[in-house]
Amino acid sequence: MAFEELSFQSFNQKDHIKAWIYTPIRKPRGIVQLVHGFGEHSRRYLHMILKLNEAGFVVAADDHVAHGKTALDSGNWSDWGDKGYMTMAEDEHILRTIVQEKYPDLPFFMFGHSMGSMIARGYAATYGEGMAGLLLCGTSGVFPKAAEMVPLLKKLIDEGKGEEINPDLLGEFLGWMTERIENPSTPNDWIAGDPDVVADHANDPFNNFISPPNIRSLYYFGMMMETIVGTQWAEKVPVSIPVYNIAGDLDPVGLYGEGVYAVSNWLGETGHRVKTKIYSGYRHEIHNYRDIRDEVEDGIIDFMNTIIGE
Repeated sequence: MAFEELSFQSFNQKDHIKAWIYTPIRKPRGIVQLVHGFGEHSRRYLHMILKLNEAGFVVAADDHVAHGKTALDSGNWSDWGDKGYMTMAEDEHILRTIVQEKYPDLPFFMFGHSMGSMIARGYAATYGEGMAGLLLCGTSGVFPKAAEMVPLLKKLIDEGKGEEINPDLLGEFLGWMTERIENPSTPNDWIAGDPDVVADHANDPFNNFISPPNIRSLYYFGMMMETIVGTQWAEKVPVSIPVYNIAGDLDPVGLYGEGVYAVSNWLGETGHRVKTKIYSGYRHEIHNYRDIRDEVEDGIIDFMNTIIGE
């Protein structure tokens, strides 16, 4: 494996995005653009990246605005900018353009986990033409709290409070996620049932669940989730794109499978080819559980292999 580090100006015209392109030793067979989730960073996926490289896929990944190395270098952990809820999707489009200029003839896939799956869903509805496949992991259907939080956050923005930080508002969005876990040890136990994975997440200096997004950024977060629901979203995704939708059945983000199947049903109702796989007994980060991560990654690779004919 070889990798190249990149830096490019964000769509928000304020931040510079840190990104990486990981190239396999063997002749490349395709491109996977990996879109990470809320509060984390793309190098948490190194195990998956290495497996994808071994299978012949170039992997492109960045750290979103206010996330990971992008945030560490800039000092901005809370502000997504003021260019709208598609900012992160637009940054992914910049990265796609860069990697496809390097490998113009390879099929292009996008994999998104958690918030990254929501970014990927919005991306596919806007820039889906030419995509060979869309892979969603730990996605959400109708996200609880979004409908009530969006108008509240908009009101605060209209009052001139958009750049203020209120941790209680993030708690309103995400604080319910351990409700079905008996005696959780940490607020982030919903991430995985493996305490080592939860501890690793908490101790990672490139992660951030402590400095919450400002009010305007939380509004964008809510708006993003509100615009990727129902058949009105699915019908904007080119019907030519096959979709692989995976999650754990103990994942609160996907409402314990209900929201995951809702996304698949919206796609199915609009004529899309969609494959859904639910891992029983697992929480949010199915790709980080040591006992099934190879199975999860092999499933991803197998899905793409069926598309490119190998």
